[in-house]
Amino acid sequence: MTVDSLYEKFNLIQFGEMPEDHLRSVCEHYFPIINEIEELKKQTNTIVLAHSYVKSNIIYAVADYVGDSYELSKNARDADEKRIIFAAVRFMGETAKILSPDKEVLIPGTDPACSLADSITAEDVRKLKKENPGYAFLCYINTNADVKAECDACVTSSNVYNIVEKYPSDKIYFVPDKLMGQNVIDEMEKRGVKKDIKVWNGTCYVHEEYDASLVDALREKYKDLSVLVHPECGPSVLEKADFVGSTSQLYNFVKHQKDGHFLMLTECGLISRIEAELPGRKFVGSCSLCKYMKSNTLEGILRVLKNPTPSDYVQIDIGVQDRALKCINRMFEIAES
Repeated sequence: MTVDSLYEKFNLIQFGEMPEDHLRSVCEHYFPIINEIEELKKQTNTIVLAHSYVKSNIIYAVADYVGDSYELSKNARDADEKRIIFAAVRFMGETAKILSPDKEVLIPGTDPACSLADSITAEDVRKLKKENPGYAFLCYINTNADVKAECDACVTSSNVYNIVEKYPSDKIYFVPDKLMGQNVIDEMEKRGVKKDIKVWNGTCYVHEEYDASLVDALREKYKDLSVLVHPECGPSVLEKADFVGSTSQLYNFVKHQKDGHFLMLTECGLISRIEAELPGRKFVGSCSLCKYMKSNTLEGILRVLKNPTPSDYVQIDIGVQDRALKCINRMFEIAES
């Protein structure tokens, strides 16, 4: 890689209409860091996975795979490399470790928490199970490993409705996202599926911010508007959506529809990625940033390649890991049935 080739990559990204001379100085700053990362990846048999919400310079300079948490965990499982740097948040690294227990998984972010995953603990689930006998406990993949270990099956944003409908229990406790949980209740009602569904009180601070009034105002202004919504948003927002889907499903929707304007209600990183990879799409409205995802940096990736600390490694108790794997595998069984 040269400074010029790096400039061509970064020039695809909407760096706030950054002036050419400033963008070139950015490339000159990151050039030695990126080259050192690439060299160390080869020397240490390491692969870098990046969620669509992390900084664009990671995605387009050093990431080997980019996607949502579910896709990337499968990439981790199938990779030949035995060392994985997962630029995301910790629960995603845990999922990769659960599916690839023989591999080293490291998280480079300085604050790899998650407001949604951290809204519930394993102790919370154990208490709920005592208080709600006879209920099956289904957890969103956006949970920590010890919570997965206490649950019966896992779901993703792309399969949650079908898993809940198919699950062989009429009593379901859904954790941790109250907004997605209410969306599940509404969807089951639309499908005519009768289930008693209870919901925990967690939220993703990024997605809960969106308001239905924004959709109304922009529809009035743009008659050709397509409203794309992540299912972690509130029910009033989903009611106004043209399409509801996971990060990857939202990307694919825009990929196959070029015309019109798009309002995409999810983290800003996905919009930046689409603007770079699918030029010409017209986005309107605002997006929200996830401070936890954005704590991943090129400097952080270089640091964990050179001098990882014990806290950088994803380490899970073997008993928790085995039970969490059963929870995830149950999802696969139901989804494929």
